Amino acid sequence: MIDSRAIVDPSARLSDDVKVGPWSIIGPDVEIGAGTEIGPHVVVRGPTRIGANNRIFQFSSIGEDCQDKKYAGEPTELVIGDNNIFREGCTIHRGTIQDNNITIIGSNNLFMANAHVAHDCVVGDNNIMANNSAIAGHVHLGDNIILGGFTAVHQFCRIGSYSMCGAGTVVLKDIPAFVMSNGNSAKPHGINSEGLRRQGFSAESIRKIKQAYKVIYRSGLKVEEALLELKIMVSETSEIQLMIDSLEASDRGIIR
Repeated sequence: MIDSRAIVDPSARLSDDVKVGPWSIIGPDVEIGAGTEIGPHVVVRGPTRIGANNRIFQFSSIGEDCQDKKYAGEPTELVIGDNNIFREGCTIHRGTIQDNNITIIGSNNLFMANAHVAHDCVVGDNNIMANNSAIAGHVHLGDNIILGGFTAVHQFCRIGSYSMCGAGTVVLKDIPAFVMSNGNSAKPHGINSEGLRRQGFSAESIRKIKQAYKVIYRSGLKVEEALLELKIMVSETSEIQLMIDSLEASDRGIIR
């Protein structure tokens, strides 16, 4: 399953059915799980752990040293879950000792061509990063998020689950769960209603989430005051807890 023109370090641990295309390089301290396919001209450096049934397309660089100027060659990690797709030219970097030594990517994510995940990022499950989107160091993405093409996310930002950024969005502050945003810098434009319908949210849940959005953005309340209102509403609609969690986790402040 390994092309004769590929270079695989003898210490790399690959499941028996892993495919590696021509002219790809798999370095030491790399572990790749069952069913994963590595295309041609891919570089994977360690320490990197890649789970099962991932597909990595040509010219991608997985587990490379980060671009942080403070990085001095320390042994840091990249951990990738299952069923992810990395299209052409993706760049995924390991962590730094200034954070938790690790970059983490969950499962079932789609990284379109030339997407970039920087050092120490934490990416959840079922996300889509469209072509040329990039998240800087220490960014946290929840689950079921869409970043439109050419979206750029500032370091240390957090983006809550089920949110969506339109093409070309520049994210400088945190985005609460469910919120749809666009622009430079990102501004809120309601909730991701269509995305929620596609994910199976009921009409009543969507209506309640819209009410929660209005509490945050149209009531004139401070975030701390809005949180008190949301904690009352969560008894009626449990999904609002995701919005509460994203607000409480925010360090940079939310987009306005």
